[in-house]
Amino acid sequence: MGPVTLPATLPIHEVIPEVKAALAARPLVVVQAPPGAGKSTALPLALLDEPWLAGQNIVVLQPRRVAARAVAARLAEGLGEEVGGTVGSRVRFESRVSERTRIEVVTEGILTRRLQRDPELRGVGLVILDEFHERSLNADLALALLREVQGALRDDLRVLVMSATLDPELPARLGAPLVESAGRAYPVEVRYLSADPVGRVEDMVAAAVRRALDADEGDILAFLPGVREIRAAQGQLRDVDAVVLPLYGDLPLAEQRRALLPNPAGRRKVILATSIAETSLTIQGVRVVVDGGQSRAAQFDPGTGLSRMVTGRVTRDSATQRAGRAGRTAPGVAYRLWSERTHPLLPAARPPEVLEADLTPLTLELAQWGAPDPSALAWLDAPPAPRVETARALLRDLNALEGAGRVTAEGTRLLDFPTHPRLAHLLNAASDPALAADVAALLEERDPLPGGSGADLTDRVAALRAWRHGRAQPGDVTVLERVERLARQWRTLLNVRAGNAPPDAFAVGELLARAYPERVALPRERNAAQAPGRFLLAGGQGAALPEGDPLSGAHALAVAHLNAGSGARAEGRIFLAAPLDRSALESRAAWVDSVRWDDRGGALVAQRELRVGALVLDTRPLADLPHQARVSALAAAIRAEGLHLLTFAPEAAQFRARVASLRAWRGEDWPDLSDSGLLPTLENWLGPHLAGVRTRDDLKRLNLLPALQALLPWNRARELDELAPTHLSVPSGSRVRLEYRPSGEAPILAVKLQELFGLGDTPAVNAGRTPVLLHLLSPAGRPVQVTQDLRHFWNSSYFEVRKDLRGRYPKHPWPDDPWAHEPTRWTKRRGV
Repeated sequence: MGPVTLPATLPIHEVIPEVKAALAARPLVVVQAPPGAGKSTALPLALLDEPWLAGQNIVVLQPRRVAARAVAARLAEGLGEEVGGTVGSRVRFESRVSERTRIEVVTEGILTRRLQRDPELRGVGLVILDEFHERSLNADLALALLREVQGALRDDLRVLVMSATLDPELPARLGAPLVESAGRAYPVEVRYLSADPVGRVEDMVAAAVRRALDADEGDILAFLPGVREIRAAQGQLRDVDAVVLPLYGDLPLAEQRRALLPNPAGRRKVILATSIAETSLTIQGVRVVVDGGQSRAAQFDPGTGLSRMVTGRVTRDSATQRAGRAGRTAPGVAYRLWSERTHPLLPAARPPEVLEADLTPLTLELAQWGAPDPSALAWLDAPPAPRVETARALLRDLNALEGAGRVTAEGTRLLDFPTHPRLAHLLNAASDPALAADVAALLEERDPLPGGSGADLTDRVAALRAWRHGRAQPGDVTVLERVERLARQWRTLLNVRAGNAPPDAFAVGELLARAYPERVALPRERNAAQAPGRFLLAGGQGAALPEGDPLSGAHALAVAHLNAGSGARAEGRIFLAAPLDRSALESRAAWVDSVRWDDRGGALVAQRELRVGALVLDTRPLADLPHQARVSALAAAIRAEGLHLLTFAPEAAQFRARVASLRAWRGEDWPDLSDSGLLPTLENWLGPHLAGVRTRDDLKRLNLLPALQALLPWNRARELDELAPTHLSVPSGSRVRLEYRPSGEAPILAVKLQELFGLGDTPAVNAGRTPVLLHLLSPAGRPVQVTQDLRHFWNSSYFEVRKDLRGRYPKHPWPDDPWAHEPTRWTKRRGV
């Protein structure tokens, strides 16, 4: 191949010298170029002859298969070749490369596989990450791995990050120079609805397409959230004077090309597409965009470990990308099926996928890379630690990770399958690989059976096999075609023929249990007879089948698809499952000692349980209750129900209050004996005193004072008695108990006022710093005055009290001069 000459009409041509200079000087460069500038289809060709490339290859990453194939075709066309020559492509289950290939356009998982097998990327001089603004999980992973390769193994490897729109902080975060292309875009007139619509998006899009066909020129690109909506809109547009074509990721290559290329007969086209058509692809002839305003993406719930496809509003940056498709080759029009006042209220952009997605595949990749701790790599946004731990737990269940996070031999084999580790585990070493291929394909595709067909996946396998052999069945033929195409690819990988026999339901269930070990399920025992169809999953979640589903009476289930439910105790709804032989559960079970608190009975339950996660298959009494297990169970019960399970006798309560007062008066070097301070450390301070405790009554009878006293350092015990004494001596000779308050307020000294005659200074604690709060009592023990200023009381209020009480208590002394009278706790007759 000779030197490549680019047409000067491409806007990217103006910045190519700058890109070349930047890559010659720096290993990492960022290019921003609007859609249509030619960055994807021209820039790789322009860099092929650069001296720093030295005959090595270029790998171009595209986030989607449709775009990868289209970009490869355009690059090859620019050289007057077919894909597979100088330009090749690799996507899932499809490779079109040869020994002559210098540019490989690949989807992101393909590069990750190559890096895992050859971290040095021998023979590759440049990796281009295209459409990086989408911030897909695989793109972030690829960038993190490539930066490590550059730092540790290949200082000559170049990485070019390309994006249509850009986070302005990205170049600085990467420490990379930025090259910007002005691009070329024709004006696009944006038309909004007068009010936000109500109804199905496919109906609104079909109606808008009809209006556009009458009012505007050129082909039409309409955006819908998914295949179901595309098919529905396509059905409504059968009678229009245009060729109506779908465009989505799983579409066969020939049908994708029909959507992307001009109609051979010159007829107008209407392309009904998912979000894959937002970027990368320039669809020739498109002058009109109809944006339904919705998109569909996987959303992961770390609390349940489930991902589900969620349809939501389009983001503002995606709406901009979609509208721009109408101005790639000529002025255009964009119909937005929402009101103009709603537009500013749309989300600005989707968060990076690494912050929202199921991290199981990424976590396994990192373990294989030798970085089980994600923080070892340089991320733009680090994977959230709780989600990484959720992923590790699943991978341990799949036997893909060891306890320390290192990849197992099984985990390494799972990475050879271009799919999620769950399905890879289902396919790997399956006893019936042909059945495994069918089940895996069905799990990856939409349900081929109509609504109301029940939840049993076995029926879907039977429908697929019947359709495969030409027998009539009620399934959606379009979906079955896609399922069979995928199943055929799995069979090729596994080197097996298609299965013909009617599927064994328990075999299907066993395969599901391999993929979803935390979703094996048993009927809820208390409701199995009265309310069949309610199950408990091994992961602890409740789930239910639709009423009357044939699987409701199953003795065990393996569940594939369900929703998470809503609310703290809500059950999920099971959409896809298969019956499971209990012997399959028993083969996975292990005996464990279980000691737990029964809050209804108010007692510990100690038994050996044959368990699969939260499922208990059998129980035996546990004769010897280990002390630590007792302590852990009781501590958990107290935390759940509160410290009111314990009885703090007056001495224990006052000990806590005395320490709390000194903590308030003198600082936090005194221990925290509040509820919030005691609950986290129950095992330490209460554990040694729980021997023999099994019931709520046993807990109530515990003497907590010794346990609390043990929390006080030995050198503080005497200090406590000095600074916060339990009693004070008063002038009468009595030792009167103090009442301390945990809030740190002054302690209360309740004493008959006759016992304080002659005392001028209010008694104090805390080395004289904290006067007590005197509750001066009548002879009957009722407070007649509350004060912290005793001297003022004798000189003023005492005379009002004396006037009021001496007639009521004539046997007690009520002197005219309280300063001179002998303090006493007795009446006049007894004397002092």
